[in-house]
Amino acid sequence: MELINVSTSGGRLWSRATLAALLCTITLLSGPSYATPGAPEPREDRSIEQIHDELDALYREAEVATEAYNTADEKAAGQESRLASLRRDLTRTEQRLSDLHDLAGVAARTQYRGGNLDSTGIQLLLGDHPDEALNEASQARQAMRGLVNVSETQRTVRAELTRQTDAAADKLRELRNSRADKADAKRKIEKKIAQAERIEAGLKQEQTRRLAQLEKDQAREAEARWQGSGSDDGGTTATGSGGGPAKASGAAAKAVDFAMAQIGKPYVWGAVGPSSYDCSGLTSAAWAAAGHPIPRTSQAQWQGLTRVSLASARPGDLIIYYDATHVGMYIGAGTIVHAPRPGRTVTTAPAASMPVLGVVRPGV
Repeated sequence: MELINVSTSGGRLWSRATLAALLCTITLLSGPSYATPGAPEPREDRSIEQIHDELDALYREAEVATEAYNTADEKAAGQESRLASLRRDLTRTEQRLSDLHDLAGVAARTQYRGGNLDSTGIQLLLGDHPDEALNEASQARQAMRGLVNVSETQRTVRAELTRQTDAAADKLRELRNSRADKADAKRKIEKKIAQAERIEAGLKQEQTRRLAQLEKDQAREAEARWQGSGSDDGGTTATGSGGGPAKASGAAAKAVDFAMAQIGKPYVWGAVGPSSYDCSGLTSAAWAAAGHPIPRTSQAQWQGLTRVSLASARPGDLIIYYDATHVGMYIGAGTIVHAPRPGRTVTTAPAASMPVLGVVRPGV
């Protein structure tokens, strides 16, 4: 080890490694302190509006990822069903090919002996309707002609078996891709939610109070914007006898009643009830309960349901927000019921509290 002569009162020799360790220690002692990884970031230097915007952005990103997760989940479910069907078809085709193989062997042995093959077995194996084969008066004369077709039938069945095998392999690859998409979306969701929760955990009590007040103020402003825009409910903005929004009718009324009955249940991404929901999980469950199943995701709801103008929105309609990554159910009087975000529960909110993309109407 190389030694460096450092002039000290004791004339002590210090190794290079010892000096490095000493200097590192001095630096750590004299330098500024830092938060440990994962600890809430300090928020004293930021306004409550900035904190609100950051939280809102994180939860929005989580919701976008949730819709991606739900879409991949829907695709995976469909692919699993199709794959199961293909595998059943494959099993039946394999059995048919095995029967033909056995029949070909019987035919070869019979012809070798110079005898006749009982036609009933041939017709039962080759025909799609065995009961009809038994009723054929000419089955004895057709038996040998049927034997000639065994080889051709085998080739046809083998080709079908190859096609079904390839289709099942393709569907399996698609299923694996969808599952990978689900896993990627799940990671993104959990990351964004964790970031937002760390920020909220780092807020002081006064900041939490001010943040809640800011959200209340924004809700009042959104309600005023809706009323000032001239939007109506297609004649249903009047309140009922209990002072709440007017009731819808028919299936829409059932959907609204179902959604309102879920108030207080927690938001959980990917959930479709009955104990928790995400935004499109709530709306799809509500309309399913009303006897009119609709697409699972908010993007599919926006793309697949009948669009109506915002001015003609009526209770039971779905208001689609942002870029079709959030949805709420309109209940009248400028109000929606929705599952807002992680950490919140199903609740009502002003219909104008988020950027509106459009309105769709299920059941028409």
